[in-house]
Amino acid sequence: MLPRRARDTAQLVTEAQKPRSEDIAYRERRYLIMMAFRVGCFVLTVGLFAAGAGWPAAIPAVGALVIPYFAVVFANGGREPSSTRGFRAYEPNLPQRYSAPERDDSGSPPGPGQPGDDHPTRPGQE
Repeated sequence: MLPRRARDTAQLVTEAQKPRSEDIAYRERRYLIMMAFRVGCFVLTVGLFAAGAGWPAAIPAVGALVIPYFAVVFANGGREPSSTRGFRAYEPNLPQRYSAPERDDSGSPPGPGQPGDDHPTRPGQE
């Protein structure tokens, strides 16, 4: 029988990373969208040049030349560790601690309708 490690706190599993397959699929989709946009820029450049647009044809041409660099960088990036400390300890969101109502000078709690009375005044609400 192996010794068990004692854990002092509960861990939040909701901060776990996405599965590797989901991350790769997202990066592939983003790459394909960017390359489709590049093809559109290239076709637009050829169309503008053929129509005799002159220098405005250079604007989508620059996009067609620059987009592949960013597409490759974004596709190869990812899966870097978001934090090196592992899971974050669970911290419950507890209500404030109850404090009894303040007492007046005579030592008795305030009556209904007086300042400092936090209790309901209608019957049946206790």
